[in-house]
Amino acid sequence: MGFSLIWYLKEFGRTAWIKKFLFAKTAPLTTPSYFRGFPEPTGRICQHALFCMMACPAPGAIEVVHVGKGWMPRIHKGHCIRCGLCVEACPHGVLKSGRILETMEREGTSLVFSFRVVIDPVLCTGCGNCCTSCPVNKVADAQMGAGGHSSNDEVIMKVQAGDVVVIHEEKCTGCKTCEGACPTNAIRIARILEGTQQTVHEGPP
Repeated sequence: MGFSLIWYLKEFGRTAWIKKFLFAKTAPLTTPSYFRGFPEPTGRICQHALFCMMACPAPGAIEVVHVGKGWMPRIHKGHCIRCGLCVEACPHGVLKSGRILETMEREGTSLVFSFRVVIDPVLCTGCGNCCTSCPVNKVADAQMGAGGHSSNDEVIMKVQAGDVVVIHEEKCTGCKTCEGACPTNAIRIARILEGTQQTVHEGPP
């Protein structure tokens, strides 16, 4: 035991070892070009589409707040996982992270949202609250009755024969106002996120 301790003391006491230990150098750290950092604003105007919040998988990581006369996404770094989905989902290029925007423009890729209106026939009472509260319905038929009945077929949904019937699901904006208005939790708005790619032409045709 004593011999081993003396050997270690001699070994670590060598001038060459001490110099190597005290003046050790490592290669400088560099950020890879593909690195996705925290999303940052690009300076483009936010249109309050809220797709960034819809795409974000991390609860509380992003919110769109009112700033001055407009809107701006705010990133909460304690929650953000730097996946970049908010950058990809924004149709107006308001956020950037790494080379995501550059890659999307070069390859013609984008994320597209659509919404599915799902009604549970067991829970639904046909009260029509979802129909009358829907902002799109109010624009399509300002005269919609309190029970959700309408003679207009341009609405998203209306009450027919005591049941809520979905007519134009493609018009849903995903605001989920109907969910909050339903007294029996019978309606849900499912968000569907799809990746698309357009043909990118390089150079003259």
